[in-house]
Amino acid sequence: MFTLLKRILKASWLNFRRNIGLSLATIFILLITISLITYLFLFRQISQFLIAELEAKVDISVYFREDSPEEEILKAEDELSKMSEVKEVEYISQEMAREKFIQKHKDNLLLMASLEEIGENPFLASLNIKAQKPEQYETLANFLENSDFKNYIEQPIDYYQRKPIINKLSSITSVINKAGIGISIILILLSFLVAFNTIRLAIFNQREEIFIMRLVGASNWFIRGPFLFQGVIAGFFATLITILIFFLTCWGLGPKLEIFLPNFNLQDFFFQNLWILFSIQLLTGMILGIFSSLIAMRRYLKV
Repeated sequence: MFTLLKRILKASWLNFRRNIGLSLATIFILLITISLITYLFLFRQISQFLIAELEAKVDISVYFREDSPEEEILKAEDELSKMSEVKEVEYISQEMAREKFIQKHKDNLLLMASLEEIGENPFLASLNIKAQKPEQYETLANFLENSDFKNYIEQPIDYYQRKPIINKLSSITSVINKAGIGISIILILLSFLVAFNTIRLAIFNQREEIFIMRLVGASNWFIRGPFLFQGVIAGFFATLITILIFFLTCWGLGPKLEIFLPNFNLQDFFFQNLWILFSIQLLTGMILGIFSSLIAMRRYLKV
């Protein structure tokens, strides 16, 4: 068994070197496909990071009338915190709102003087609400408008001022997810077709050798094996080249990308996900190579 496998691997390597033009063409198209899928994976990670950053900054604030009892506001906070759509709810009292304003604008002498001139606290108590998903803010706004404590709320809820931004964020998230799936499917099909045709041409070019092997009684597995492993070899080399290119990209673009995304380190991302990336690339390359080889052999190699 091991002797047969060794001979098949040797024949695969010889065929790979003998048909170097076709082999390089296969590696090239697999390289493009694996690279694009890898960069699509990277783009998706960056997109998800950006979306998470934006989602973290999106919330709605519910302001309560100055005469609202604090126990009613706390009751509203408790009811909201029990909702599955709510990720986080924060109560900000009038005094806390005033302190936050002072901390934020302490260097603005005009604003500080105006605040002193007013004398009394002009700020309202509020609840800052973060939803699990951007599209859930409308549900929360509707709940607040029809709740038992709606009469304490200072209208309007600021969701409606932020609604266009929230809807845009939801739309971007959906488009990125759908585009990623669509592009991946197209690239996989393209890679399969090119690899399939490469193996088909290899079978055609070696038709005389295949005929001779049949005459001398070579087994079906010995005849088919080299073509199958040619796909494996091409996928392996394409994966090695892709991981090298991706490493150089992360190393070169990492510092530049960090200027725009200070909390996203591309080099750390590469090393933290190295084995995941390598496994995905290797499996993608080898599965495409093996599958296209099997289909091509089934159709064009009759033994």
